[in-house]
Amino acid sequence: MLLAMMQAKVGDDVFGEDPTVNELEAYAARLFGMEAALFCPSGTMTNQIGIKCHTRPGDEVICDASSHVYIYEGGGIASNSGCQVKAIQGDRGRINAQQVEDAVNPDDIHKAVSRLVVLENTANRGGGSVYNLTDIQEIKAVCLKYNLKLHLDGARLFNALSITGESTTQYGDLFDSISICLSKGLGAPIGSLLLGDFEFIRHAKRVRKVFGGGMRQAGYIAAAGLFALENNIERLQIDHIHAKQVAEALLSKDFVGKMLPVETNIIIFELIGHHTPASFCEFMGKYQVFCLPISATQVRMVFHLDVVNEMVNRLVQLIHAME
Repeated sequence: MLLAMMQAKVGDDVFGEDPTVNELEAYAARLFGMEAALFCPSGTMTNQIGIKCHTRPGDEVICDASSHVYIYEGGGIASNSGCQVKAIQGDRGRINAQQVEDAVNPDDIHKAVSRLVVLENTANRGGGSVYNLTDIQEIKAVCLKYNLKLHLDGARLFNALSITGESTTQYGDLFDSISICLSKGLGAPIGSLLLGDFEFIRHAKRVRKVFGGGMRQAGYIAAAGLFALENNIERLQIDHIHAKQVAEALLSKDFVGKMLPVETNIIIFELIGHHTPASFCEFMGKYQVFCLPISATQVRMVFHLDVVNEMVNRLVQLIHAME
């Protein structure tokens, strides 16, 4: 990946003149069977651009209450798009068609206009939970019925696809826009892509400029993203195996309470007894194991390509030795 970055051909991406960025965007669009793509610095930016392009100030966005776009993007839906959120209590970050239909506002001047549904797959706060494609198809039918747009926060979509065996083009057919991260499990140092049709991406490029996301010789980092898409998708299953190995070790300890089902590369578990999330993470940090307290009772661990077998084996031994 580093060699690809060093050898990248570059130009001015704001003027559409960076050949490596153009290659990355075209590759991703073809991968999903969509018309176009836009390279951005972060997944937060691609999500927020997508939301702004689909909505008008005063509209309402429907999503799960634990969605990244709602709780981890700095209030961006309100700040950037002037929209409010109808937050649904789903199942580990996943909502269903009936919940979406129930959330759609009537044609009433007292109500915000329901304009957009946002799904997250895998769902971060759901412990990396994976949507069933049938459920998404049913949600899409509701969106078509009520003239709603459908956006996917697919920061970890490839983790989901490696579990289900579904294709990228199946997702491209269902969503009006898709955001995918090139960092995280895919291993690029920076970057995300927003996908949609030509007109949507033309609008998105203008919004990216307003958000300060226009970059010049961005091909150096786009080359890393292109390498990631071409080489690092299949290996995501290794991260899932590592997560299950560590989860099994954690569940053997009496200080570990409820754990969300471990489907992909994320573990979210509860600590009980004399350990707190803060003390657990501080202890792990002494051994160069970095995890995150995400509530007064829960810890999150995420596995990626920099976590190798030897590290996982040492972590399992460390957990077994804890009291």
